Amino acid sequence: MLQKGPVFRGNGIVFPLFLLAFCVLLQLPFPPTGRAEQPFPRENAVVRAVRKVSPAVVNISTSKLIERGVSPFFPFENDDFFNRFFRDFSEPRKRHYVQNSLGSGVIIDSTQKYILTNHHVIVRASKITITLADQQEFEARVVGTDPESDLAVLKIESDTSLPAIHMGRSDDLMIGETVIAIGNPFGLSHTVTTGVISALNRSVRTQSGVYHNFIQIDASINPGNSGGPLLNINGELVGINTAIYSGAEGIGFAIPIDRARRIVSDLIHYGRVHTAWLGITVQDLTKNLIDYFRLPVGRGVLITQVVPGSPAKDKGLKRGDVITELNKNKIGSSRDYYDQLSQHTSDEVIHLTLIRDGKSEEMSIKAASFPPDLALDLAFDRLGFKIEDLDSRLAAQYRLEDKESLVIVAVKKGSQADKIGIEPGDLVRGINDLSINNKQDFTRAVIRYRLKEQITVLIQRGWRVYSVSFKM
Repeated sequence: MLQKGPVFRGNGIVFPLFLLAFCVLLQLPFPPTGRAEQPFPRENAVVRAVRKVSPAVVNISTSKLIERGVSPFFPFENDDFFNRFFRDFSEPRKRHYVQNSLGSGVIIDSTQKYILTNHHVIVRASKITITLADQQEFEARVVGTDPESDLAVLKIESDTSLPAIHMGRSDDLMIGETVIAIGNPFGLSHTVTTGVISALNRSVRTQSGVYHNFIQIDASINPGNSGGPLLNINGELVGINTAIYSGAEGIGFAIPIDRARRIVSDLIHYGRVHTAWLGITVQDLTKNLIDYFRLPVGRGVLITQVVPGSPAKDKGLKRGDVITELNKNKIGSSRDYYDQLSQHTSDEVIHLTLIRDGKSEEMSIKAASFPPDLALDLAFDRLGFKIEDLDSRLAAQYRLEDKESLVIVAVKKGSQADKIGIEPGDLVRGINDLSINNKQDFTRAVIRYRLKEQITVLIQRGWRVYSVSFKM
């Protein structure tokens, strides 16, 4: 009789070999049926950084009171045909409503309870509410704000102990290094995204102007997490995220913390930023100037004026010197020079590379604040008009209503103002986003915007108000 496979005979009992093998396997130790040990630790550097910093990241909720004119013929107020016939009868009423918005911020001082965020997050807010990670709520007030850098400092008035973030540095950032952004996009609190630094020293043009020296990251920043912190892998604050640019997807920008730190100091001490002033006027290099001065370079800016008593004069700068670099940033035009200077504050040391007598030199100058008594002269030189506070004598001379106003009393022939058609007796009502009622307002605006490429001035003549652009 044929056997079906090999067998084992012992003690008169026959076992198929496969059954014997199965019994042996049952005696071997087997691994536990639970989850196997992880090959890598789950708590990595990103997790540790987020855990350390999250308590200092806050949600910022703002309320703004909006006033809007509503025609008594509503809902036909936007109908061109209707307005053509009833324009004189449809004087609008004022209607008020509250607009709410969300943003992010980060606590930078646990003792004074200072919070750093974006200017555009809190601009024109009538009420600011701060919500912490543990859902505690506080009201905050504005300490200072700077639209040029898009930064603002808030303060919580409370005895409650608050956590603060550790400020790092941004001058040693590397393209490709990992960064972490935390914020509150779309009202979703403490959302974390990671990415890398895509570029440094980026300039971004928006409807509000040109912003310089941004950190570019490969994560998009939306209005909800604007104002939140950008961290390095060690959980140090290296930038403030800003949603000021929304022209592309997958691209985000942050303000370097080194620049933010200087601005924060001014905002806390003065409520506004004192932009660096060296006391020189520059112009673009032309081929004729390069040939005339026998310059060994084809780019840079020529110093045409040095103000007596200025930091530049004290350091020995003179007419004919050519500036080629400012803090290691190459200068190719006068616009480059003024843009780079606008990134720095008073009392900061500015490093210049210049050409003098055909040789390259390095020079360091401690910047100062722009002297207010030079503002009116600067306005007359660049804009082309002189102003005075309106008094009874000037009101009678120009047949104006005698109330707080600023009146133009002289126009320089051939100037921008002259070419535009501005005349003595016109009133100055505003410069950019600042209302102008007197010389003090005007002086503050000229100092604030003196480094801009252009400004917008509101000019009133009779009952009409005109918006006029001037190159600075």
